[in-house]
Amino acid sequence: MSPSKSKTAPVDNAQAVPASFEEAVAELEALVNTMDSQNLGLDQLLTDYKRGAYLVKYCRDRLSQVRKEVTEIEQTLNKPADEGAQ
Repeated sequence: MSPSKSKTAPVDNAQAVPASFEEAVAELEALVNTMDSQNLGLDQLLTDYKRGAYLVKYCRDRLSQVRKEVTEIEQTLNKPADEGAQ
């Protein structure tokens, strides 16, 4: 019996999580510039569009998460100090 060759599934680059918010924004800007300035084929445009849509959602979700955390911190700061905590 011969060993079977295992093929790894191709990585879906459209769903690759960026390392940071700033990286996502930079990649999104690069995608927009590429799509605007180059004569890309339909399949490449679709691939880039999917990636761009994922990055926009990632950025929106991250901003929402940060807003929530900032609100929670502000609420903590605005609470009156406990009387026994002197």
